Amino acid sequence: MPFVRITIVREVLADDPSAKKASIATKVATAIAEATGLPEREISVVFDEVDARNWYVGYTDVETLRAQSQQGST
Repeated sequence: MPFVRITIVREVLADDPSAKKASIATKVATAIAEATGLPEREISVVFDEVDARNWYVGYTDVETLRAQSQQGST
């Protein structure tokens, strides 16, 4: 039975977490089912949500990177 753990920045899901998780889980389970021939009901998907300030890319947290990106686009 495949088990998929998805770690995602919490803020990405903020405006509709349930619907977004359901959409992602459906697409992931469908892709695995198609590739393996297993039924989707045998594929588990778990979400780990991490605050942007606790997720680092290199030495900078994602919250800071997003703020910098928004400043650069305005």
